[in-house]
Amino acid sequence: MTTVPGPRPDLASLSEGVRACRGCDLWERATHGVPGAGPPRAPLMLVGEQPGDQEDLAGAPFVGPAGRELDEILRRAGITRDSVYVTNAVKHFKWVARGRRRIHARPDERELVACRPWLGAEFDLVDPRVIVALGVTAARGVLGRTVRIGQERGRPLEGPGGRLALVTAHPSSILRVPDRAARAAARDAIVADLTAARELLEAA
Repeated sequence: MTTVPGPRPDLASLSEGVRACRGCDLWERATHGVPGAGPPRAPLMLVGEQPGDQEDLAGAPFVGPAGRELDEILRRAGITRDSVYVTNAVKHFKWVARGRRRIHARPDERELVACRPWLGAEFDLVDPRVIVALGVTAARGVLGRTVRIGQERGRPLEGPGGRLALVTAHPSSILRVPDRAARAAARDAIVADLTAARELLEAA
């Protein structure tokens, strides 16, 4: 069972709770629970799927290859990394072994549900004006429903608590595109979506 510190925790106690969480079985094979990071009242929140291999080892979100892609995307969208709160819908790394490598496996509905109280508490504490879900699993965690990124990306949706939400692809998807031109196009598309998020904030 997931138990969020109450009655109204701050981000520090929330982070401690995430690290100690035993709400599902994922903690057993993970190195760390990975809480979100960023300003306590950030106007923009980015929600990814789950920690990756390097995030699991470091105990921090978006510090591996996908994080470096995200940094470049944010720079091109005119957003500074230290102005946004970044987190994940699932707080522990779910993986399968492939040789010596740990390859991420998609979280299932039970794991999303177990982590939902943490994500909800982050929404309440940070109180962002705009939430961007990075990838299909993140979008399901944020919106509570199945989302097709190609159909709904880049346009304002009603998010948790009436906040504005957008969905886009996860930066890690860029890393899986073998063709250089296609990879650049995939990156450009995420930049356009995050630019739209910035413009929503500026218009509010």
